[in-house]
Amino acid sequence: MTQKVLITSALPYANGPLHFGHIAGAYLPADCYARFERLRKNEVLYICGSDEYGIAITMSADLAGRTPKQHVDIFHEINQKFFERLNISFDHYSRTSSPKHIAPVQQYFLDLVQNGFIEERITNQLYSEADKRFLADRYVTGTCPKCGYENARGDECPHCGASYEATDLKNPRSKLTNAPLVLKPTKHWFILLDKFKERLTKWTQEKNWKANVINFIKGYIDDLHPRSITRDSNWGVPVPLPNSEGKVLYVWFDAPIGYISASQEWAAKIGKPEHWKDFWCDPSTKLVQFIGKDNIPFHAVIFPAMTMGQNQPYKLVDELPANEFYKLEGRQFSKSDGWYIDLEDFFTKYTTDQIRYAIAANAPETNDSEFTWKDFQLRCNTDLLGKFGNLINRTLVFAQNHCGGKVPPRGELKPIDREFLDQIQKLTQEAYQAYAEFKLRRASQLLMELAQLGNVYFDTKKPWADAKNPATLPLMQSTISCCLECLKTLALVAYPIIPSTAIEVWTMLGQKESLESLGWEKVAQLTIADGASLPPPAILFKKIEDEQIKMEIAKLHEKAHEAAPKNDTAKHEPLKELVDIEAVKKLDLRVGIILKAEPVPKSKKLLKLEVDLGFEKRTIVAGIALSYKPEQLIGKKVVVVANLKPATLMGVESQGMLLAGNLNHQTELAHIQELPPGSVVS
Repeated sequence: MTQKVLITSALPYANGPLHFGHIAGAYLPADCYARFERLRKNEVLYICGSDEYGIAITMSADLAGRTPKQHVDIFHEINQKFFERLNISFDHYSRTSSPKHIAPVQQYFLDLVQNGFIEERITNQLYSEADKRFLADRYVTGTCPKCGYENARGDECPHCGASYEATDLKNPRSKLTNAPLVLKPTKHWFILLDKFKERLTKWTQEKNWKANVINFIKGYIDDLHPRSITRDSNWGVPVPLPNSEGKVLYVWFDAPIGYISASQEWAAKIGKPEHWKDFWCDPSTKLVQFIGKDNIPFHAVIFPAMTMGQNQPYKLVDELPANEFYKLEGRQFSKSDGWYIDLEDFFTKYTTDQIRYAIAANAPETNDSEFTWKDFQLRCNTDLLGKFGNLINRTLVFAQNHCGGKVPPRGELKPIDREFLDQIQKLTQEAYQAYAEFKLRRASQLLMELAQLGNVYFDTKKPWADAKNPATLPLMQSTISCCLECLKTLALVAYPIIPSTAIEVWTMLGQKESLESLGWEKVAQLTIADGASLPPPAILFKKIEDEQIKMEIAKLHEKAHEAAPKNDTAKHEPLKELVDIEAVKKLDLRVGIILKAEPVPKSKKLLKLEVDLGFEKRTIVAGIALSYKPEQLIGKKVVVVANLKPATLMGVESQGMLLAGNLNHQTELAHIQELPPGSVVS
């Protein structure tokens, strides 16, 4: 029975260009799943769009000398073209600055007001008389209240590392105009998230999501409290109430409603203006939202709470595949640090399917993963060229040379042939299950197992030997017929991940009707007709040479060196006095896995962690909030000083300490990849 499947990818922020790190989390996995569901002949609506409001947009636009609209127009177009280049198959790609976005956002707000989930409050905020506006902390500079440094930022001092509220600054001033700022009362609206605790708790208990998602949202729901959902600005969706001029809804409130407004645009575009309701207001619809782990609180708690407060019967998310972070050669992608891949240059040398496969094969599903040039070369040469491409080329070339370019009769099958066909069917079913469960890495692995199975079969059967003797020609024909069955299945299994290549293979098998129009079940059961013509084969992938990869790595480090500040030398701490080995032996260092992470109230630096040491669970307070968001830490294996005397920090007893590196206020946790919790570190 056909099912409606509504798929969303987190709306990318239109404040800069996307990179492969973004694609690995919310876009490629979603696209592969959408393509799979279409193959299943389900009714799929895959929605996304640019997230275009917020203080960060206005600040970047001001610094660039643009209006916010001019600024988002630039990056909306850049990112949309990037998605097109990566063959991401959105049914509709919208933007939150669209006029059609306003009505559904304001309706969400008004329903929450009507149902008693929003209240008005007065708070004191920094105001610029010269600029005639309130300024968020990103726009503020001033004198540090801790050390007296005169150019402290709005929320943190780069000189002493102190964190504080912008209203605590002495002599606060505008970062843009240097105008002095004063405290002034202003009206804002708060959503009473704490009123949804019971419903959210019951709802999440029914979910069988990833452990990192469930563990995070349990603590998050426990700490729910009212949050401001408005800002003083002219860039955003206006608050739809009397006497609310200059007030807009905050970006984290309006952005997820962009999924609904984009669906409404799509329905209007196809000439069925009410059709979006068949997805969003039908409880039988399956709603799957793909996000990076930094978006977990908004999609797993806040947006569901907002939706629970609606008068419309909107769908709540059914599946939330939240992926971890995808890095570049061990570091976060960063254009400002020169640590990125030039995409224009990349696509002149490599294909879309090469990067799609490389990301899928190493997708950050349960742990952070990374793109490395050496791994990319290995995936392309060993898998795509050596296994997948090799089987397709050798089979089709052989068929051209020894079968007259036609599909040979299968004839009488031997046990080895039947076993081969059974294995094809088994791997196909496993791949089907992997796609259905959002296990893209497993699907990639099964694709290559299928290709390698075909190569081993081809080598074992030695069709070239059977082709020399008229008496054994039927054996050769059976072998090639079975290999063509494997190629047909490879095209099917490969389609969600490397669609262009899959279509090319399908075409080289002489097929006229498209893979997607036939669907998974029909293609899996299809036998290519004996005597059907096979077009001349083409080479699918080219070898990537070692010298090429060496150049890419050198170029990456050269860009990073050029971007590094030239006058900002690292300030290393002096060495401490020498100790003997016995002093070091007194430390009991253990591997721990972080189960929960949450901010410590009234502290911008401290996080309260629940850490599993294997033999017991402990609460540890760590001063890492300026370097890590709580959701980044769930599931991370860290090194714990396990025999440190307990200490009370900000009213919380800390039962240990995490090891971390620090340089120039940059902190990075020491972490372990494979060892289980409780392992001794020495």
